[in-house]
Amino acid sequence: MTAGTAFGTALGTVIALDVGGTYIKGGTLRGDGAGLEHTERWYTRADRGPEAVLETVLACAAELAERHPRVAAAGIAVPGIVDEESGLSVLAENLGWRGVPVQDWLAEHLGLPVAFGHDVRAGGLAEARAGAGRGCADFLFVPVGTGIAAALFHRGRALTGAHGGAGELGHVVVRPGGDRCRCGARGCLETVASAAAIARRYSRATGWHGITAQDVRRRAEAGDAAAAAVWREAIEAMADGLAATITLHDPERVVVGGGLSRAGEAYLGPLRTALAARLTFQTVPDVVEARLGDRAGCTGAALLALDLLDRDLLDRPARRAPGEAVAP
Repeated sequence: MTAGTAFGTALGTVIALDVGGTYIKGGTLRGDGAGLEHTERWYTRADRGPEAVLETVLACAAELAERHPRVAAAGIAVPGIVDEESGLSVLAENLGWRGVPVQDWLAEHLGLPVAFGHDVRAGGLAEARAGAGRGCADFLFVPVGTGIAAALFHRGRALTGAHGGAGELGHVVVRPGGDRCRCGARGCLETVASAAAIARRYSRATGWHGITAQDVRRRAEAGDAAAAAVWREAIEAMADGLAATITLHDPERVVVGGGLSRAGEAYLGPLRTALAARLTFQTVPDVVEARLGDRAGCTGAALLALDLLDRDLLDRPARRAPGEAVAP
């Protein structure tokens, strides 16, 4: 980027969408350094089928664009496996999308240039420029919520992998032969350490239903033995997954986001201890809470849109003064 602020240059306003399985988050971002503004949230209602979800995404984008008529570009971040170069949602199981050309359809619908990215990598980009990853060239951004994923940042850039699948930390097998994961494997990190898994495992152990991961944490702190065991197992499994990732990538920092990060030191403190116990020759990275909360993905999508405008500006031929000769 050509700018001197965390968010970009004075390139105009962009709209952004972060598409999730439960909510579609939207907002606007000005290129003058202001944070995300005019945020909106709509239900995804993925149970209606993939085409209905896409129609909702297009309608939400159009609604944002209509409210802000001076918009110069749009950005969108989606989950799953994405091909960022072609703008294709390769596979987003929770949306029912397979091979959906999201970028092209949104650009045609809005009549605007559109930047396209992966939701977790977009969130990591936002944390890198304006959050807990700022000033750190090599770090992991790990949102822990209904699922678990990671964005691996090396020298300030997110690694995508050869097929767009880099960072699927939630599908690292940490408990061989364990619970069946939605990916088809057994014992994936998500089956033990995600917020959904914590709630499910506690319900299975006690018969209690309608319990959230934060409820389990509070019960553990109040002396509930079953809750304490589930909470401890989740943290130990997360430490196992992170230890393997740290051994491979040697990050300076681990930025933990998602719903579980809101537990603060009740989660991060034991996680640091468990992680340090698993590392021997490796340098133990800082483990910190993400700063941008649930706005990270949407902010990242907006930053991608600003970057798109920035590249477009750089690619334009310079204006010549009247009578100025064209260089050979």
